Amino acid sequence: LRLVLGTSMGAMHCWVWGEMYPDFIDGLVPLASAPTQIAGRNRVMRKMIVDSIKSDPSWKNGDYTEPPVQGLRGAINILMMMTSSSLQWHKQYPTRDAADQWYENQIRSRVASTDANDMIYHYNASRDYDPSPNLEKITAPVLAINSADDVVNPPELGLMEKLMPRVKHGKYILIPTSDQTRGHGTHSLPAIWGQYLQEFLKDLPGT
Repeated sequence: LRLVLGTSMGAMHCWVWGEMYPDFIDGLVPLASAPTQIAGRNRVMRKMIVDSIKSDPSWKNGDYTEPPVQGLRGAINILMMMTSSSLQWHKQYPTRDAADQWYENQIRSRVASTDANDMIYHYNASRDYDPSPNLEKITAPVLAINSADDVVNPPELGLMEKLMPRVKHGKYILIPTSDQTRGHGTHSLPAIWGQYLQEFLKDLPGT
């Protein structure tokens, strides 16, 4: 396999693939992640999402016939704060009315397109995630990219600086906050990090 590239939860899979199939992969590029157990605020936010849905009487222990709207609203509120950029929101919605209107449109469309049980499964799936004990098993070159304004993977925790030295051929890029970054969503903007990927691919074995 030439390359495993993933964003957010896909990036979490990158680390696991590198440990499980060290001789099968030429390179790994996880974007917006940390190869360790989900704890602290990151874990609490996920639990808040799940608890918000389950606390809605309309959820009915997962046997709902109508969406548990209040639970979904609370869960989506948390998700929006997790994955947003304060700089971008302020630029795009610089007045009270603009922000209120955008929020109402967002929450309406997201509630309508989100299944409650699916969301619970999605955020419970990471409960036992922790590739940190086996990082030394990764032998493929790794390019890990995070952004400084990512609330999910905040750089002030220093996790990547502690973990990356254990990855034999690992390189870590932290993209500074700028007019182009979008918080956690920066992982989906290759215009920002594409040059690092190009350089990485040039140096892969067999290139």
